Amino acid sequence: MLPSTPFSSETLFMRVTSFAFLASLLALLPFSSAVSASGSIKQPEDVLGEDAQALNAFQQQALDTTFATLDAEEERLKKRGETASCTRQNLEIRLDYGSISKKDRKAYSDAVLCLQSKTANTPSSHAPGAKTRYDDFVATHIDQTPFIHYSGTFLGWHRYFTWVYEQALRTECDYQGPIPYWDWPKYANSPQDSPIFNGDEYSMSGNGEYIPHAGTVLSPLPGAPGDPIVLAPGLGGGCVKTGPFKDMQVNLGPVALPNATLGPSGGLGYNPRCLKRDFGPGVAVKFTNYSAVLHIMKQQDIASFQLELQGAPGSGSVGPHGGGHYTINGDPGGDLVWTLWQALDPSNRQNAISGTNTLLNQPPSENTTLDTQINLGHAGGTNISMRDIMSTTKCPFCYVYL
Repeated sequence: MLPSTPFSSETLFMRVTSFAFLASLLALLPFSSAVSASGSIKQPEDVLGEDAQALNAFQQQALDTTFATLDAEEERLKKRGETASCTRQNLEIRLDYGSISKKDRKAYSDAVLCLQSKTANTPSSHAPGAKTRYDDFVATHIDQTPFIHYSGTFLGWHRYFTWVYEQALRTECDYQGPIPYWDWPKYANSPQDSPIFNGDEYSMSGNGEYIPHAGTVLSPLPGAPGDPIVLAPGLGGGCVKTGPFKDMQVNLGPVALPNATLGPSGGLGYNPRCLKRDFGPGVAVKFTNYSAVLHIMKQQDIASFQLELQGAPGSGSVGPHGGGHYTINGDPGGDLVWTLWQALDPSNRQNAISGTNTLLNQPPSENTTLDTQINLGHAGGTNISMRDIMSTTKCPFCYVYL
């Protein structure tokens, strides 16, 4: 589940989780061909209710633990004559997009548009297509894709990425409302009708215009076993014509898409075109339903958690993270589920890391540790260690999800 940005089927944009972000990390899974696929399905009502309740219980348990930890830390520091940097009083709350006011939804999309109007920090010699501050985040994600997926930095990097994007919206574009996220399973049956993507003035714009097209076949990752994964086509495919981002110009990419040529300079060159989207319930119901999200929350170790979140190579699944990708063909992040998962057993999970510093350890690299440094290039932020981004309630962070 993610925080929020306009997503495109051709680029890699930044979040949501917020959303606001990223559009096309489809480079993660190479495409072999396109095939026709049948229509959509729905989550069974009985399963939907039972699993939704179980997820709500996990979330409440996680929140109770987080608040208790904050209170205990504040009291401990108070006895030492010190002041806690993160307390209940200054905690930022990230909310489901449909739960924030229309005023804040409009302010949020206005802030994203503001970021898209500002000049990029990325040198043109590095990414000729980066024209705006928004593009700085796109270019950074394209640059670092081989190191931030199926790697030990996957979760922490995206947490920091989302937070730095949030700071840009606030400090450069004066956004003052809550950061919204996309509740994957809540809208899985009809993402195109959700308040996020319904195309009204308070949404993150709607689907692309409908163009008859086939579904997508994802080839296995290099060196991984298994058969190709067939994904259902969405309900759009063309240019977005509704909502705040109907006139948006996409500058970077494509990175790797079916029936599309790799963009100039490996996706970093200037390639202006309209914002395209192709989302629908077919992929969402299969991979981001309540049962799928509940399954990852039940994992007992970090290696299993992040592998199931991304989809274990050869398993026939793209996981909820991949399901978010291919529902809207953008990057949905995963900070919400990781934050909740950590809070269910903080003594064992808060600082748990698994993996190396490259995608599926290709090329072979060192194990990621708490001392491993990450950065966001020209998008912003500083060099920071994994140790300093493992908790959402310790500096530099102070937020929870409701």
